[in-house]
Amino acid sequence: MGSDVLDEAMLPPTGTSPDQYERRVGELRSGGLFLVLDETGTVRGHTGPHQEVFVTQDLDQVLYFAAEDAVRRLAEHIAARSPGRGPVANLVVGQAALLDRINPAWGSRFRSGGMDGTQPSTACGRDPLERLAWIADGWRERDPYSHLSFFRGESVNAEQIALLHGADPTQIAAGTRLADLRDMDGGTFDYWDIVQDTCCFGQGGGWAFLMYHQTPGLGPDAQALARLGVTESVQLNAVPARGIYTFEYIRDGRRVDDGWGARELRWYDRGRAPFFRGGRLDFLNQAIRRAELDHPGLTDEFELYFHALEDAFDLQLPRQDIQQGTVRAAQWARHDS
Repeated sequence: MGSDVLDEAMLPPTGTSPDQYERRVGELRSGGLFLVLDETGTVRGHTGPHQEVFVTQDLDQVLYFAAEDAVRRLAEHIAARSPGRGPVANLVVGQAALLDRINPAWGSRFRSGGMDGTQPSTACGRDPLERLAWIADGWRERDPYSHLSFFRGESVNAEQIALLHGADPTQIAAGTRLADLRDMDGGTFDYWDIVQDTCCFGQGGGWAFLMYHQTPGLGPDAQALARLGVTESVQLNAVPARGIYTFEYIRDGRRVDDGWGARELRWYDRGRAPFFRGGRLDFLNQAIRRAELDHPGLTDEFELYFHALEDAFDLQLPRQDIQQGTVRAAQWARHDS
């Protein structure tokens, strides 16, 4: 590549099939980049046997992705030995600086988080935990709820969303709050038993939100949501006992996923774009890179990821209302035989 930065950095191994990944990459570089070249000259980048992260016939893009991968490993080594705010805080900034030394255009591309021509956005300039990311740490332990669902569309109403999922119409009409449920029966009920059969809901940032642990039945289908005017939804699900934390974005009744299915948040690795490069969710790669560069001191990767989701979608949850129990809430309706 004509740069002293990569003189001692290995370029990615190359093969003709993703099945060769483990043999060519090896255990020590598991998760590293592997290039699959076919007879048409198309190069497919893999970070696992079944994890394709880019497809291109553009040699410059191939060289950039190779440099990005090599620089990531070099930056980890440098950041681990650097003074200041520590390895995590220095990592992504260090990657950008190393890419600048190779090619300033590549440094700019890395900072944008996107593909060629994507312009870096302006700095965030606000508290990264202000609107959504404040809930990320507790959410991993299913506190206050394990499912965080957001719905957007013309005239979407949070009460209607809650009713559609099975909330008690009487409590909806009464304006019941979470604190009211906690005080049920003079407070003799066990709160954990109550919360399993409840939901909280509200509006914020143009979205209706619904939080719950489980719904009665399978929940509403895409057609039922569409009848309420829902055109987009974001679903976050935490199952800590299985170590699974998933993100789904659904638009017009179909999941937007580049064929990957629901994305597990635990696959996010600081300084690496978690979604297919140049794909339908590339705007999230850009939001995550903005979060990494704007808030290097935010060391919790779930908080960083949630801040990026907030930035990309304008997702919000009312912290004070949820923590003080004034958020709207309801039990699931009972269907006695």
